[in-house]
Amino acid sequence: MNNLDLEYTEGIFSGTREELVKKVKESVKESRFKHILGVEKAAIELAKQNDYSTEKASIAALVHDYAKERTPEEFKKTILDKKLSKDLLNWNNFIWHGVVGAEIIKNELQIKNEEILNAVRRHTVGDVEMTTLDKIIYVADYIEEGRSFPGVKLARTIAKANLDDAVSYETKHVLEFLLSQDKVIYPKAILTYNKWVAE
Repeated sequence: MNNLDLEYTEGIFSGTREELVKKVKESVKESRFKHILGVEKAAIELAKQNDYSTEKASIAALVHDYAKERTPEEFKKTILDKKLSKDLLNWNNFIWHGVVGAEIIKNELQIKNEEILNAVRRHTVGDVEMTTLDKIIYVADYIEEGRSFPGVKLARTIAKANLDDAVSYETKHVLEFLLSQDKVIYPKAILTYNKWVAE
């Protein structure tokens, strides 16, 4: 992977990319780690296409699933310790690893940059207001080269052409999938749909 020569100079993470990769690798299973590297690769490409910092894209992508494999107990303890919304206790890993995971990243990796942390918080269900970095991580997570669901090739084509259109496509198709499976929908996912998809 050609991201190896990316130098971190913005002071967001205290070490090198190699050191961050090592910490992430120690936190997740091999299959998850492979996905994370795929997201980083896609995020850097999207950053270049959208005239955005490749360093921020790299860091946010590398940490987006950092907390994915923590226990429900650890997430619940973090929610209470950090005085996050009590409503979060009613949800599960799909929501926790982003919203609560950002707090774990802040603690363990000493990454305090709110733009990075918000991109982690928003990478699963998006948000009404999304920065360029939020969109990059949200879309990169969906289109990375390891993904093989129906429609992923079209999603990649759309992402190359227009980041906002990619956010819209992903939001619509994720919601359609959740509805088809009779899943509970996180309220923010509906707000994201109303902003990015509904006419």
